[in-house]
Amino acid sequence: MEAMEVDSPGELHGGRSGQPAIAAAAADAPIIVLDSGSSTEVDEDEDDDGERRQTEARAPPRLPATWAFSQRAVGSAASATQGGPMRRRLRQGLRVHYPSQTAAPSRGFPDFLLRAPAATVAEPGSGSTTEISESEEEEEEAERGDQEAMPAALEPVDPPALPFSPRLSAQHTHPQEAAPNNSNAERTDAANQNIQPVLVPPAVAPSSSQGEEGEGDVCSICFEPWTTAGEHRLSALRCGHLFGFTCIQRWLKAQGPAGKCPQCNKKAKRTDIVLLYAPKLRALDNSEQEVLKKSLEQEQSLRRKAELESAQYKLKLQVVTTKYGQAQQELQELRAVMAGQGSVYSSSSSASSSLLLGLSQSSRAAQYTFSKAVQVSQAGGSRVLSYCEPLSCLLASQPSPHSTLVPGCGVKKVSVVNMKASQYVPIHSKQIRGLSFNRQNDSLLLSAALDNTIKLTSLLTNTVVQTYNAGKPVWSCCWCLDNSNYVYAGLSNGSVLVYDTRDTSTHVQELQPLRSRCPVASLCYVPRAASSSFPCGGLIAGSLEGGCFWEQVNETTYRPHLLPLESTGCIDIQVETESRHCLVTYRPGRSNPSLRCVLMSLNRTPQQDSSQLPQVSCSPLQTFSAGTSCKLLTKNAVFRSPPGGGGTLVCAGDEASNSTMVWDAGSGSLLQKLPADLPVLDISPFSVNGEHFLASLTEKMLKLYRWE
Repeated sequence: MEAMEVDSPGELHGGRSGQPAIAAAAADAPIIVLDSGSSTEVDEDEDDDGERRQTEARAPPRLPATWAFSQRAVGSAASATQGGPMRRRLRQGLRVHYPSQTAAPSRGFPDFLLRAPAATVAEPGSGSTTEISESEEEEEEAERGDQEAMPAALEPVDPPALPFSPRLSAQHTHPQEAAPNNSNAERTDAANQNIQPVLVPPAVAPSSSQGEEGEGDVCSICFEPWTTAGEHRLSALRCGHLFGFTCIQRWLKAQGPAGKCPQCNKKAKRTDIVLLYAPKLRALDNSEQEVLKKSLEQEQSLRRKAELESAQYKLKLQVVTTKYGQAQQELQELRAVMAGQGSVYSSSSSASSSLLLGLSQSSRAAQYTFSKAVQVSQAGGSRVLSYCEPLSCLLASQPSPHSTLVPGCGVKKVSVVNMKASQYVPIHSKQIRGLSFNRQNDSLLLSAALDNTIKLTSLLTNTVVQTYNAGKPVWSCCWCLDNSNYVYAGLSNGSVLVYDTRDTSTHVQELQPLRSRCPVASLCYVPRAASSSFPCGGLIAGSLEGGCFWEQVNETTYRPHLLPLESTGCIDIQVETESRHCLVTYRPGRSNPSLRCVLMSLNRTPQQDSSQLPQVSCSPLQTFSAGTSCKLLTKNAVFRSPPGGGGTLVCAGDEASNSTMVWDAGSGSLLQKLPADLPVLDISPFSVNGEHFLASLTEKMLKLYRWE
């Protein structure tokens, strides 16, 4: 901390030898230290002005009203004194040293400068002496070169009490005075009686007008606001604390190799200083927002868990409701039998008991029984299966039986009325991978093949009525069940093309894959329904690396939702439209050595606000395990059970045993295992004249099973 200056209003004279006389001083007077070779010069006017100077020196002291006196007041006081008869030039001469001062600057209020009221008041500087010079003073000093200044004894006068009782420097020092010449002793004594302390505000203390919000905008070393440019621009250390560039640079330079951060005392060096390019920094307190986010995630997790349990209970409720209806029907039949045979009570009672037992056994024994096998292709090559309700016939894809005359692939019609194959309809030039019908029962067949086309074929005339070229092999296809004017085609690059049957030129929209570009092995549409858990409609696209639900917002807008499926091994996805359950089939892998069919429930989280869109996901309900072999991309089925069989049935082909496995979706138990001569590739349930059947397709044969 540099020395503080003391100015005297009296005349200071001394000889050229520079040896001042030492006078007797009071015990509490400040120490006056003479700087090396420098002096304080006081220019004196004519003797006739002496009395006027003494009168001004004896004027009552004027103290600043508060600590926050401004530089403007100081400047006005300085300009008021410049017009007096006494002009002075201040140099680095007299310095007052206090024992309480230390090398490091204090964060509290500094000691105050003692100035005479008649002296010229200069604007305080930070750490250096103030020099005030004028051209007139320079000329007068040149003319009077023989005048020299001598140190004078200054005796401070106690100031009036301030509201916050500041510490005065004169109360904690032990000065040493220099005696003036005898000729000027009387004038010096008169001037010493009017010396008063002048309060100087701390140069580094922050203004009291700064609120709590402004504390983060100032440098913690100098308490001055940092800037966006210049020497005091905003900078930071590696620990993250912010300072003015010049302040932290001087701080680390002064500490040397053992430099530390002024706030956290972490090691720092000058190369760690980083300039920040920010007009203003504000840290947003988001702790409450993070707590709300965590609570929201917990609530959403609990909601998903509750929805999963609700779906499971709904499935069980369907099973219980079906069994209850059967029991009611059996009870009514039993009462009818008892009413008809009321004459013989005992025999009727035993008969009714046996009848009830027989009915219950028959209801529990309701299952599929083999009905007939129909050869579809003698050479093999059948792949997919579909049922046409208006014509009561099954359609199975196969290569052309007369490849030399009619090359390519088509479908074989199998009538379910007489269980006989009727005719072959040629459609594509390469293998067919998908067949689908719409809800309008117009006998219009949609087919997809590896010849880069999808086609619409009228089974009433057995002719192709529309062809669309997709540009890439098509692996799957389906109709839009909400609007029969739209059809979908899943390509080998993972894209899904949307076609409008009213536009015969090309596709109207392309749904790009969200993940890798694996072939779309399965496509199925979920129609809209007035259900609170899943009211939306859309398209489910399944590939080998997962599935995606394309929610149809309107006719031309689709919103994608990635389903939480396994990343590998997904070969087929089927949907039961009434219960909104989907069946996902995974082929055997390293973690699971067997074929797995997972029954999942589709659910849709409600929209929290306008910025957050609703999410669609699926939750597993039951898992069914089959054999350890799956070389082909087979298609499975999930559907409502026929009367007497429970709620929902799940059917899948087992390559290991060449059979069709039937499970109860509610309990997860295996109900039947229907044998076949070859691996089952596709399964389709259907009903004719009130009878329920199940058809399973292999490469050569079509087997039909009746529900009894």
